[in-house]
Amino acid sequence: MARIGLGQDWRCLFANEWCEKKAETYRINHKPNGELVVEDVAKLTSQQIPGEALLSWASFPCQDLSLAGNGKGLGGKRSGTFWPFWSLMSDLSDDGRPVPIIVLENVVGALTSNQGRDFQAIVDALITRGYLFGPIVMNAVNFVPQSRPRLFIIAVKSNISIDKNLISQEPSTTWHTRSIFRAYDSLNSSRKQYWVWWNIPTAEIPKHNLSTIIEEEPSDVRWHTKEETNRLLGMMTESNLNKVKESQKLKQKVVGTLYKRSRPGENGKRIQRAEVRFDQISGCLRTPVGGSSRQIIIFVNQKEIKTRLMTPREAARLMGLRDSYKLPKKYNEAYHLVGDGLVVPVVSWLEKHLLRSLAHSSLKSMGK
Repeated sequence: MARIGLGQDWRCLFANEWCEKKAETYRINHKPNGELVVEDVAKLTSQQIPGEALLSWASFPCQDLSLAGNGKGLGGKRSGTFWPFWSLMSDLSDDGRPVPIIVLENVVGALTSNQGRDFQAIVDALITRGYLFGPIVMNAVNFVPQSRPRLFIIAVKSNISIDKNLISQEPSTTWHTRSIFRAYDSLNSSRKQYWVWWNIPTAEIPKHNLSTIIEEEPSDVRWHTKEETNRLLGMMTESNLNKVKESQKLKQKVVGTLYKRSRPGENGKRIQRAEVRFDQISGCLRTPVGGSSRQIIIFVNQKEIKTRLMTPREAARLMGLRDSYKLPKKYNEAYHLVGDGLVVPVVSWLEKHLLRSLAHSSLKSMGK
């Protein structure tokens, strides 16, 4: 999805994925020409990466950094894949092929995991190899009807002459959140010297209408039975039930989304709750592994209430993927691929308003 978002002006020299099922979807949609290597990143060598790339994009697993994870941070087995990736970047630099632009993408929790030590470790790795860096948080809700904030750390070699219009003297109220301010304040003065406040225009949030991407009669999932729907309603708190009741008063069909979440109950015990929203924005898509629930669609039409799982195609639309994008045939494989991915128009906005100019500056600095 990063490749789709970057657009056709970029040529992919090398792609890596360890999951064969995801790799097969890549092959179907991108028609690779030998650039895809299906292997654990820790087993790759810089010799396998051809040419001199302008940009390296890394979306390393977020499970050990997210609220739903186990809090191991970069020391965890999954999120710790940052280090073998960084070893490749360092080896490329030692080979005389340093990558001038690096984008690191992850959950916002990467800023605060392990009391901020994980973020500082990433910062130190970048600084040691001569990069300036600037983190931003982009929420997909600026582009699609999905609440999905993600952290992007955009790093550039310090010897690149950056267009002054790309740098701001002060943070943006849109892309620089409180968590970024706290991360900045946690750094000492020597690290702050390498910090850049990227100047990216604000995207005008569209008036979302979730119902436009939701199918009334999907072919690949079934509607819940009345008993299953009632069980979901029974898991709601009074405030969530009131949302359903208010939707019933509208005398028109209302589409919403629902997640099952573990919440504190009586006597400190955690219980599963069903939380619903009818603001025409879906919750953040998650992969159906590790205990995470799959997002549920709820239709309310006065007295009629129906529920079902979100289809993989609907989830793909929430990621900005066109219906021509081919998904795996199995539900869990398709939903997992989509929930793990990047929102295409978010990447496109970043490419258009920052990465493209940085690439031109890099080529100019290298005399190309």
